Amino acid sequence: MFEETIRKKGFLDLPINSSVNIIEEIKRIKKEKNAIILAHFYQESAIQDIADFVGDSLKLAQEAQKTNADIIVMAGVHFMAETAKILCPDKKVLIPDIFAGCSLAESCKADDFIAFKKLHPDAVVVSYVNTTAEIKALTDVVCTSTNAIAIVNSFPKNQKIIFGPDRNLGSYIASQLDRDIIIWDGACTVHEAFSLEKILDIKNSNLDAKIISHPECTKPILLVSDFVGSTSQLLTYAKNSKSSTFIVVTESGILHQMKKDCPDKTFIPAPPNDSTCACNDCAFMKLITLEKLYNTLLYELPEVSLDKDLIEKAKKSIIAMLDISEKNGL
Repeated sequence: MFEETIRKKGFLDLPINSSVNIIEEIKRIKKEKNAIILAHFYQESAIQDIADFVGDSLKLAQEAQKTNADIIVMAGVHFMAETAKILCPDKKVLIPDIFAGCSLAESCKADDFIAFKKLHPDAVVVSYVNTTAEIKALTDVVCTSTNAIAIVNSFPKNQKIIFGPDRNLGSYIASQLDRDIIIWDGACTVHEAFSLEKILDIKNSNLDAKIISHPECTKPILLVSDFVGSTSQLLTYAKNSKSSTFIVVTESGILHQMKKDCPDKTFIPAPPNDSTCACNDCAFMKLITLEKLYNTLLYELPEVSLDKDLIEKAKKSIIAMLDISEKNGL
């Protein structure tokens, strides 16, 4: 019955007794089952607060690799849960909603990428972590926005590099390193939705504000930004900056940690082009709720499973990323 519910809906939506303190129950079950909750910065505030660790994709992978927990609950999107399973094949990896996907990962299908690789047989492949396990198995080194420049820079200047799937991040890396990179044409719908005009309007009303942006944003936005970096790098910049006001151009979930770290500073979420939607929120990330998290821990479903051969192939590119990151102090 549970499996049929998950197949249809992607999650368990069993009723929760109103007398249950869901926060305390999650903590109790987690301790009882030796489980760990890993949450991305883009999760809703309540989930970030109950997680054992909150971080970007690189830190989540590093935490998964070193945990002694028997169960890993990934409060994030599916490729993050896959990455945890690849690094910890003997552990049970759960995700509260199996349909918490990623527009960027969906923009790069394995069959299409195989054909793309054949056009450039002498190129190595650096793939963004926002990809499926199948793409990671076709990759030489995975990267995140935190370590992408270090990883591309680890190859000789004359080495041809295919970078996918994010065209904006790929173009940003190429501009920073003055390298000719072969870029797959994919993008994150959230980061492409921000309005340059509206951001500049906010800046004109807050002249001392710093514009801080994620490198998945489009080039015009990156050009007007005072700082470009991964979610963890944006947090660090905000903490260390003498500025008191920031226009934050990435998924709005990051503002929760920014406000916790810097309660005396002001963080303004950048608006999307479409004022009728919350396009600066990732709909996939927001599929994860406390209720789903509770049911996932209680029933240990939905579970992420991968073929053993796929795990072995994909693991090589992730381990290569972690090794290069460690050497660069990341």
